[in-house]
Amino acid sequence: MVNKISIIGLGAGDLEQLPLGIYKLLKEAEDVYLRTKEHPVVAELEKEGFNYESFDYIYEKHDRFEAVYEEIVQRLFSEAQNKGAIVYAVPGHPLVAERTVQLLLQQAGDNGVEVSIKGGQSFIDPLLTAVKIDPIEGFQLLDGTALSRESVKMDQHIMIGQVYDAFIASEVKLTLMEKFPAEHPVSIVTAAGSPDEQVSTIPLFELDRQVTLNNLTTVYVRPVERLEETYSEFSTFRNIIAQLRGPNGCPWDKKQTHQSLKKYLIEEAYELLEAIDNDDIDHMIEELGDVMLQVLLHAQIGEDEGMFSIDDVIKGISEKMVRRHPHVFGDVEAEDEHAVLSNWDKIKQAEKAGEQKTESILTSSEKGQPAMLTAYEYQKKAAKVGFDWDEKEDAWEKVKEELQEFEEEAENGNQSRRLKEFGDVLFSLINVARFYKIHPEEALLSANMKFYRRFSYIEEKVRQSGKAFTDFSLEELDHWWNEAKKFE
Repeated sequence: MVNKISIIGLGAGDLEQLPLGIYKLLKEAEDVYLRTKEHPVVAELEKEGFNYESFDYIYEKHDRFEAVYEEIVQRLFSEAQNKGAIVYAVPGHPLVAERTVQLLLQQAGDNGVEVSIKGGQSFIDPLLTAVKIDPIEGFQLLDGTALSRESVKMDQHIMIGQVYDAFIASEVKLTLMEKFPAEHPVSIVTAAGSPDEQVSTIPLFELDRQVTLNNLTTVYVRPVERLEETYSEFSTFRNIIAQLRGPNGCPWDKKQTHQSLKKYLIEEAYELLEAIDNDDIDHMIEELGDVMLQVLLHAQIGEDEGMFSIDDVIKGISEKMVRRHPHVFGDVEAEDEHAVLSNWDKIKQAEKAGEQKTESILTSSEKGQPAMLTAYEYQKKAAKVGFDWDEKEDAWEKVKEELQEFEEEAENGNQSRRLKEFGDVLFSLINVARFYKIHPEEALLSANMKFYRRFSYIEEKVRQSGKAFTDFSLEELDHWWNEAKKFE
């Protein structure tokens, strides 16, 4: 005898909408199990002497829906193995928003049970009729119990099922409000297609208030109508950049190349660093946007030339992040950041192992970046292969040596020698910074900002005096400098 579970759908509404074949199967089956009895069809069948067992009580036993579904599935497999053939009935259609059905199909082979889908009417057709939309315009069916911001497309019709109580409605509301305005209209559709059908449209912020919700409730979110309402969407930003470089786009944007944009990427990166150092959140948002603009422009140029697109960029960095974080996405242990960095370097070396390279290990540091950053990168890479001082005191001695040599050339040498020796002083100081885990670029940016603040204070004092800078001695100006220091 074959152990078998026949799965049927109770439809979206009342008994009148139930297909005749499903009705006969329900009436004739000896062992019928319901995920829930809270459905209009069940109440009407009970009047005809319908016998069944429902799993509503399992919902009361668990805090997580996944645990509920797992217990229902295991119970069904057990009953099928004991009785040979059973019927399992769910609301709507078995293959629309029914997690237990998916679990049954996945685990049937391991449990020696044959699972078949007998059909039913889903809630989608009457739902589309209730809100009067054509899904060809763009349509999403989402699960209210597992809704994420990333899954929501603002320019499509959105149907959110399984919003059957105020708690889930509140979670759905909060997720939607991360993207939609609080006043955006949403429709609450209950028992679509049945005589008890109800459709009420309310502002999004009222979704979890003043509305009766049950297991026949679906939330409909209409698409936004204006482009500016989708400005937070990555796809919108990408389309804007494509349009700027399109046939009817901006003449300046259309003529840009990877080479011509290099300087702007550097400038925007420095402006972002300044905003970070100033702890200026508003400017951080603005400057991050400017950096992202440069990334998208380069990606769009790559796409226009048929070389690569932003999808290739995102795919590449996603693969790298997963590959280099096995302690997050795999089974590797990493107790602290040192273990993380160690794993990172090992993985990076393994990735490069198959490449045939003869150039210097320093080559990849030459990225057109400022000389200070290049010096810092050179020293880090040399240190990784053992070319480094053992102690920071040795690095300090090198600074003193280079400083003495510069002093000698400053007094007696020519301009070329002075330049070289001063470069040696800077290079050796950067080495000391590395020993103390100080990034030289951050340190110099901090010093620049400090100078800017103090000198601005002096300028203000001079303006208040009504005199010119040249009317003050260095000692007087230095006095204001020291005042500015005290205010810090």
